[in-house]
Amino acid sequence: MLRFLTITRSGLRSRRWMSVMSFGDNSQGALGLHDFPLGLASDAYDPTPIPGLPPDVCAVAAGHYHSLALTSEGHVWAWGRNTESQLGRGPFSPRETWNKPQKVEGLDKVMVRSAFASGVVSAAIGDDGALWVWGKSKRGQLGLGKDITEAVLPARVESLLGQEIVKVSLGWGHVLALTKHGKLFGWGYYADGRLGRMGRSLEASPLDSIAEKVKSSSENQNMMIEAAEKLVSEAMEKEKDMPIIWEPTLIEEVGDAEVADVACGLDHSLILCRDGTLLSGGSNVYGQLGRVTEGLGLHVVDLGLRPISVASGLGHSLAICSAEDGPTLVTWGWNQSSQLGRDGPENTPLVVGSLAGEVPVSVSGGRVHSIAVTEKREVWSWGCGRNGRLGVGSSADEAEPVLVEYLEGSDVLQAVAGFDHNLVLVHE
Repeated sequence: MLRFLTITRSGLRSRRWMSVMSFGDNSQGALGLHDFPLGLASDAYDPTPIPGLPPDVCAVAAGHYHSLALTSEGHVWAWGRNTESQLGRGPFSPRETWNKPQKVEGLDKVMVRSAFASGVVSAAIGDDGALWVWGKSKRGQLGLGKDITEAVLPARVESLLGQEIVKVSLGWGHVLALTKHGKLFGWGYYADGRLGRMGRSLEASPLDSIAEKVKSSSENQNMMIEAAEKLVSEAMEKEKDMPIIWEPTLIEEVGDAEVADVACGLDHSLILCRDGTLLSGGSNVYGQLGRVTEGLGLHVVDLGLRPISVASGLGHSLAICSAEDGPTLVTWGWNQSSQLGRDGPENTPLVVGSLAGEVPVSVSGGRVHSIAVTEKREVWSWGCGRNGRLGVGSSADEAEPVLVEYLEGSDVLQAVAGFDHNLVLVHE
């Protein structure tokens, strides 16, 4: 569920020193604040500089519980959860070192130009457009071939050779990969039509059957989050004979249209075409598809405005759209912790009115919070404040976007959300 703005290496030649800051939940070491041993990790309620990273970081990516940083020399650094080998450190990496940033092994001969992360898999794109993946996923998320569920070190996706990949978005078990010329490939778990039809009959995921239980699991907000995650995990474990696409396959519903942007939530997908058409598919438990048309597969979403870019959290969706007064933010989907940043029907795309006057240039969704960077290079956050994930010095929820004052006056280049943590790239 990661989203990020790529900063080109050539654009960084005049920028010598960069700093990566983190805040939020540090229980898995995703903040990279390794002064705190794993298991005793302290959360960060304000943006905190990550020690040990090189000064030429040019982009960052946040997985569910781990983090990646890309340098201008084309190297990838990783830290955080490594239970599924998503850090790319080999099979014998000591657990006590997971929260310390280290360079990913096996990419020494690859000039990496962008990196991405999900819950159990990490990915990198080389300057030749080749895609590399590592981690573990029984849902085919690696795309390396039938029944290949593990790559402890980076492995090239051979079936995509010849395609110049420019962006990848990873859900819990499915993947979308966009080429330079607007082609779109998908693979992994395809229930609910999150990858379109793929020439197969579609079936609903067991997750939809627990929708009402998830919504009513607790009246207490924090308990609700934990209970919902448990129910989702249990439903996933109960899945039998999972429908899986093991290798990258062209998305049928896109047809001849060129794709401009993609975003995967936990179990839904957003596909933005260059003509302004927005498609959504997958689970609609939380109204995250944002469309009137029912049924499985990919169908058009009417935002009332022309979308420029899309992003997604666990069960909510976000789009920066063009409007008369300039770019504006539209949200829809799960809003239990106010991660939509506005009132109104959850399953209907609506403008985040409290950001009026601010021009969003990028937006990112976490599990139950959201974060945006504006044209002024300011960072705004909203939703669940537990573990300090909003970066405003408290654990209070925020129903509307609030300025992360700690970063005020900083030259912020990028801000991305993992499930419960955030990374911010700042030019010093």
